[in-house]
Amino acid sequence: MKKYFSLVLFAHSIFALPFAMIGFFLGVTTTENPFLWQKLILVLLCMVFARNAAMAFNRYLDREIDAKNPRTKMRDIPAGKISATQALVFVIANCILFVASTYFINNLCLYLSPIALFVVLFYSYTKRFTALCHLVLGLGLSLAPIGAYIAVTGHFALVPVLYSFAVLFWVSGFDIIYALQDEDFDRDEKLHSIPSSLGINKALKVSVLLHIFSAGCVIAPIFLLPNTFGWIYYIGVVFFCCALIYQHLLVKPTDISKVNKAFATTNGMASVVFAICFLVDVYLRIK
Repeated sequence: MKKYFSLVLFAHSIFALPFAMIGFFLGVTTTENPFLWQKLILVLLCMVFARNAAMAFNRYLDREIDAKNPRTKMRDIPAGKISATQALVFVIANCILFVASTYFINNLCLYLSPIALFVVLFYSYTKRFTALCHLVLGLGLSLAPIGAYIAVTGHFALVPVLYSFAVLFWVSGFDIIYALQDEDFDRDEKLHSIPSSLGINKALKVSVLLHIFSAGCVIAPIFLLPNTFGWIYYIGVVFFCCALIYQHLLVKPTDISKVNKAFATTNGMASVVFAICFLVDVYLRIK
């Protein structure tokens, strides 16, 4: 199990999982649908299975590219810690478990499950033909809040879609920052990314713009659901926005040495703290 956790970088689930909890409890608190432990557990399982499938497939598909890149050559498959066949079997198993979990949630989740899997798996191909691969990654993670909301309610709604857009823009923005490390390698290998296509300066400007959009999407629910949020949610919004600003202060066109701090630490804290503030605020207001 340890080697599979390493393969899928389980710790990176911290990015989308908090937003899934936001979508779930938004469905519970703003509709007549009750809280059910069984449904919460199924949503968590769906998150784990989809994340496992997506990351393992990315490692499987990129194994030859990773072997060439000095930054990634020690990843599990090129380093021989796990075989390509084992990784692929792991992907298939998690896809099956994901669809099976949606079966026990509701029909809409089941019908949408193949589309969700297509999006999260398709991302791994995109760097081969489009610099918009960062947006496809963001789209995959953005399914978390709306998917969790649908699991509770069985239908779409505007506010959880806004949280999905917040994730899309947020993840796309910080993935551009992460991709700065491979700008030269991607260009040499004819792989596509915004940094390799536009250069560091313009790539960071695109990232800033995406993060401005993300900030707007977490602010907008305050106006769309009046009397729903209180001061604790506002603290969460401020913290999330400050985290977006902070990572752009860490990474500059002339110095990308702090990319990993901006990518993992800052964004992990942003999602966790924002989700905690949302959940505490909602709990206190319905208590």
